[in-house]
Amino acid sequence: MLYFTKGCEENALDIIKGAIFNENHDEMVIVKDIDIFSLCEYHLVPFTGKIQIGYIPNGRVIGLSKLVRLAEVFSRRLQVQERLTKQVAPFIFDVLNPQGVGVVMESSHLCMSMRGVQKVGGTTTTSCILGCMQSDAGTRKEFLALLNRR
Repeated sequence: MLYFTKGCEENALDIIKGAIFNENHDEMVIVKDIDIFSLCEYHLVPFTGKIQIGYIPNGRVIGLSKLVRLAEVFSRRLQVQERLTKQVAPFIFDVLNPQGVGVVMESSHLCMSMRGVQKVGGTTTTSCILGCMQSDAGTRKEFLALLNRR
């Protein structure tokens, strides 16, 4: 259990130290298909899925692997998917001060397949979109379209 909840002991700010760089880049940066594993805080069973993280820099970029590590820190806590999504996006928004941030997550929850409705195969999608990705329909559409490219 300590390993599954190790994110409770980790400070997300410590993870990104030294990995924010001044860079004159103002186009979208997206890291897709980051595997996450978390524990439902209500039922103490896993949910697993993928998280997509994108942002539009405003003079500063973050090391790409740090986005993966941030997803890991927030997912390795007793969690609900809705909160997890809403923790990653604002954290990036606050730390980088980008033009916009988008986080989309799709997961399967064992609490729905092992108990309750006992249906396997359903997925849940959540999103948190901030800044220009929220306020500009074209930017939001571009972000979502890039997520669906394979």
